[in-house]
Amino acid sequence: MEAKSVQIEDSWKSLLKDEFQKPYFADIKAQLKAYQAQGKRIYPPGKMIFNAFNTTPVDQVQVVILGQDPYHNPGEAMGLSFSVPRGVRIPPSLRNIFKEIKEDIGADIPSHGDLTSWATQGVLLLNAILTVNHKEAGSHRKIGWQQFTGAVIQQLSSHHDHIVFMLWGNFAKAKAALINDERHLILSAAHPSPLARGAFFGNRHFSQANAYLESHGRSPIDWQLK
Repeated sequence: MEAKSVQIEDSWKSLLKDEFQKPYFADIKAQLKAYQAQGKRIYPPGKMIFNAFNTTPVDQVQVVILGQDPYHNPGEAMGLSFSVPRGVRIPPSLRNIFKEIKEDIGADIPSHGDLTSWATQGVLLLNAILTVNHKEAGSHRKIGWQQFTGAVIQQLSSHHDHIVFMLWGNFAKAKAALINDERHLILSAAHPSPLARGAFFGNRHFSQANAYLESHGRSPIDWQLK
């Protein structure tokens, strides 16, 4: 896949141009085409696969919230980790995130799960795996996306300063090795999934993130969804 054929925001296209030329990236495109030829439904829709990048240009990134792979039910995945479109039922993990934000900074729990307003403020809502088959969680975990998103994390760590990385759950925590903790803030916690039996609560990541951003002359995030 050539860089010019990738529909991604220009600053990301420039930063990641070498990745688009590597064999593994061509393999990703080939595998997605093979799934489509098999009649598989893939989420999110093609035009939304790079939604996180298109909504949050490189120089605007202040916080990275790392998810695993997209929601695999119809109408849920929108290319932003943990986010669902307005009108879609709020998934349990996202509901727990909202509960923690309320406990941490007092923000009201919203009636929807569309996190676009966070993304437009500089929160890169990045899934480590950018696509998934209908009703098959983790089905694209071995097609090459993790090499690509690992490169994204490394590039941000190497070429920018004072980004907050929120790593929730063991899968995300494993990415800490890609981040320079002398240049950035790494916040780790249990996954917000109910399967973690409440271990996510009390991490206060949202107030910590804003305190760190402000201490380095950056704008805090308004975590309150309207």
